[in-house]
Amino acid sequence: MNEKQGFKFFAVFLNMTWFALFVLAPGLMVVGISFLTRDISTFFAWPLTLDHYRELVDPVYAKVLKNSLVYSFNTTLLCLGIGYPFAWFLSRAPGHRRPLLLMMVIIPFWTSSLIRTYALVILMKANGIINTVLLAAGLVSEPVSMLYTDAAVYVGLVYSLLPFMILPLYAVLEKMDIRLMEAARDLGAGSFQVFIHVVLPLSLPGVMAGCIMVFLPAMGLFYIPDLLGGAKTMLVGNFIKNQFLTAGNWPFGSAASVFLLLLMVVMLGIYFFISTRFNRSQES
Repeated sequence: MNEKQGFKFFAVFLNMTWFALFVLAPGLMVVGISFLTRDISTFFAWPLTLDHYRELVDPVYAKVLKNSLVYSFNTTLLCLGIGYPFAWFLSRAPGHRRPLLLMMVIIPFWTSSLIRTYALVILMKANGIINTVLLAAGLVSEPVSMLYTDAAVYVGLVYSLLPFMILPLYAVLEKMDIRLMEAARDLGAGSFQVFIHVVLPLSLPGVMAGCIMVFLPAMGLFYIPDLLGGAKTMLVGNFIKNQFLTAGNWPFGSAASVFLLLLMVVMLGIYFFISTRFNRSQES
């Protein structure tokens, strides 16, 4: 084995070991605990049971799931509505400006999402920056109630997850052959028809990837509803956190986590199915 092969083997082994220890093993532990019985002193114990999965369909918990799906769906639509035009503008910007525009999208990742959420609290609270400016300008006579509302939760979710929508869309739109749009215009298609019949179908893989990357995290970002919604908005992420840290019901929290994992698998399966159909249609 030469030096190059040895380094390759070491890199692969190191990555596989890291994945096994810090991804696969914790995931298997969560799945296993979800089938155990709750114990007050040790958090979980024998015997095996399916009761925790049955509890997930209880009306109380089903309402939490419904709220999570609604919030995640609306957040995904908002990110798509904002991110698609920006990704299109970014993909059609002059080449020398694209690195700067991409940097503007990526810069938020350099700061912790939790810190950025606290920054939103400072902006939106009653004596925060926004209300201070509005009062000083005489636009309002009293502070506007922004914090601890559904709107504040949506602002936090969209702000945190918007880059995950923009980047996949940009990757697809940037590679799109502009000659296809020019051909459609030559055949008499208007701008709207070009978008509906050419641009949108060709960008579907990016749309699907962006929607998955926004929808699933939106269900698990428990600290955003806690900080911006005043813990009045209960999502699946908050529910799982409470089961582990407050109620001490690890098996039930694990069952809810497994549900999120299965939801992710289903959505990834849909994405790969659509991508496969899309690639086949492109080849034919």
